[in-house]
Amino acid sequence: MAVKIRLSRAGAKKTPHYRVIVADSRSPRDGRFLERVGTYNPLLPRGHPDRVKLKLERIQYWLDNGAKPSFRVATFLGAADVIPMPSRENPEKAKPKAKAQARLEELTKAEAEKAEGENAATEKVATENAATENAATETLQRRMLQRRMLQRGKFLQ
Repeated sequence: MAVKIRLSRAGAKKTPHYRVIVADSRSPRDGRFLERVGTYNPLLPRGHPDRVKLKLERIQYWLDNGAKPSFRVATFLGAADVIPMPSRENPEKAKPKAKAQARLEELTKAEAEKAEGENAATEKVATENAATENAATETLQRRMLQRRMLQRGKFLQ
């Protein structure tokens, strides 16, 4: 039996409330489940302690037994440091836009000039600078993406 940890909708019209459940992957969304392991209330503000409630011990038990979390539940578990934060599936959408790329280029040029000014003595140092420049651009892109996602409220606290 393929077991999933996913959300089951409850609540009235336009007032959703979700239960975090462990269920067979073939069962309906609001149908039969094995165990209720938490709740999620999207109507509460992001920092509210009752927005996401999880029974972490039971979730860890089910994960150890092979249960796969849905993407939304995986983000909850990533925020709770139970599993690593899942990555986004659409790399094209996650790319920095034109303004962010321009700022990134300016930063990389400034870092490159600074690095060249300090270590222009040998070719070996120059090749190391290129490698660090690539690493720096990757970290800057990652930081900018994380900052943008935090501003949009994609990460839960």
